[in-house]
Amino acid sequence: HREAQWQDGACLESVNMRGTVFVSLVFFSLPCAALISLPTSTIASSRTVGACDLVPSSPPHSLVSQARRRTSLSMASSGSIDLSPRSLVSRGMNLFSSGDVAGSIDLFDKADAAVPDGSLRPYLWQRGLSYYYADRFREGSDQFRLDVRVNPLDVEEIVWDIACQARLDPGGTFPPQNKMALPEGRKDRRKIMSTVYSLFRGDGATEQDLFTAGHDGSTSDEFYSLFYLGLYCESRGETGKAASYMKSAASSKYAMGFGASDYMTSVARVHCKLRGWL
Repeated sequence: HREAQWQDGACLESVNMRGTVFVSLVFFSLPCAALISLPTSTIASSRTVGACDLVPSSPPHSLVSQARRRTSLSMASSGSIDLSPRSLVSRGMNLFSSGDVAGSIDLFDKADAAVPDGSLRPYLWQRGLSYYYADRFREGSDQFRLDVRVNPLDVEEIVWDIACQARLDPGGTFPPQNKMALPEGRKDRRKIMSTVYSLFRGDGATEQDLFTAGHDGSTSDEFYSLFYLGLYCESRGETGKAASYMKSAASSKYAMGFGASDYMTSVARVHCKLRGWL
């Protein structure tokens, strides 16, 4: 469901509906047309995160220590520290998936700083997610709004901004008045994401509509419907319902099986861990 693109020496990344990820690299010395496509097994910066990176029975501090130890061992074995934006984002994603939200933000910030002209900044959606879970909602909103400037058709960026805005004003009007929208006349062709968009924006869809769309669709549809129902209820202060939906998303067939490498399934697990729901 996520798509991101990096320019000027960073990576272009796409995730299809089944969670398969392929990454293309744009080298600094080559024009954008010169792309080299590689499978995720050879590119550390893909959105995939192994299912073993987050074990439900392990305490959060243990997970963080494991992730940091893996990073240290990798550096030691290579004999040098890879400070490329691609490596920094990859390591940040791994730290986030282990539950180290603050550590992930530090690495995403370093990746941003490693591209002096700021061209990477609008594509750091991972940092926006980390800001949300660090309760840095203003910065999260700013990140997602920046992302939408270069990718105005990304429904998920719009939805996450709404979630951040809602958390900035608990008990306020939902959805927030300054919510973003898709360009006039455009819509997301995916039934799940179009329903998510309508629900968060208050455009007519109901919780039941989104639940039904997930139930009637694929296993990934089921996961994303449950995930965004959880985020929606949390944004509205309905903690009990949010916990039920998000726990169901984290333990769904997609999250526990084929979609275990989808970064958003890691987000669901981290969400539950941080809230004490798992």
